[in-house]
Amino acid sequence: MFITALLRAKVKTRNVLVMCESIASGHRVNVLRERNADKLEFIRFDPTIQQESLYRELKKLKSVTMLTKEQRTKSKGPLNWVAEEL
Repeated sequence: MFITALLRAKVKTRNVLVMCESIASGHRVNVLRERNADKLEFIRFDPTIQQESLYRELKKLKSVTMLTKEQRTKSKGPLNWVAEEL
């Protein structure tokens, strides 16, 4: 194998943006989680039914690269992450 092929290989990001859906009403929320973690399940306030409900992960949306403090101060936007297509 050539060394150039190793250098060009994409490095997988540490975090993933996932879509979670409420079991009660179908309300959806996007959340960050680590790539190697299990699927998310959490309790959160659901604005549709005005109560707390269980949210479950539906699908992965994008890989996300977190920026360092130095990169955040240099960037012009308010975001502290950059999204990449899967």
